[in-house]
Amino acid sequence: MKIVIIEDELLVAEDLAGNLKLVQPDIEIVCILSSVKEAVRYFTSHQQPDLIFSDIQLGDGLSFEIAKHITLQVPVIFCTAFDEYALEAFRANGIEYILKPFSTQSLAQALKKFKSMQKAMAGSIALQYEAAMATIAAINQNNSATIMVRYRERLFPIALDKITLFCLDNEITYMHTHSGKTYIMPESLEELEHKAGSVFFRVNRQFLVHRNSIRDVVDHFPRKLKINLNLPFDKDIIVSREKKSKLLEWLGR
Repeated sequence: MKIVIIEDELLVAEDLAGNLKLVQPDIEIVCILSSVKEAVRYFTSHQQPDLIFSDIQLGDGLSFEIAKHITLQVPVIFCTAFDEYALEAFRANGIEYILKPFSTQSLAQALKKFKSMQKAMAGSIALQYEAAMATIAAINQNNSATIMVRYRERLFPIALDKITLFCLDNEITYMHTHSGKTYIMPESLEELEHKAGSVFFRVNRQFLVHRNSIRDVVDHFPRKLKINLNLPFDKDIIVSREKKSKLLEWLGR
């Protein structure tokens, strides 16, 4: 069986590929694609595989958008960390999924459904994805999206509204949560800024801060601002003169 993986976090993609090979050694991972744009480009010029495993939220948009540009003729199993609200919508629209972090057991069950999925999805994939996109858009608007975190040998989701900020320190990106925990992130601040959306503000080169984490903003010499957080933090978060008006506008919204 030939499989294409669409996932923008390389460690997650490699973990998925390795577990799939454990479940079924004769599986061929044709390629790993990391964005909507890359997937559209690939499927425009390559034969479609037998099955696709795809993350939902990619760096440049939702993976459902691929179906707007390419007529997918093979089943897609989505890898998701979304909450029960989203999963109910997937079930209602006949969309198959596995939860992150995935296990060999969940992958084995997904592969077992493969043949029945081929028949069930034929001709209806566009409508299924359109309904799913509307659901995910509503979730993002309500701040329920998540960021995947790797800790030791485990992958798990953390909701955006549980994150205080992302911080760049000595060229390493860290996530700080409300619970006081800190995780090293493989993504750059630029990538996280795109993923996190409008509830986060890129204060400067070093900090990406969640709106709900800000207690207040005070004047800081000369003509700058200083952000005080709701939680203890041992570094000063200074807003430059150039970003001062944008921050105040963002807080005002």
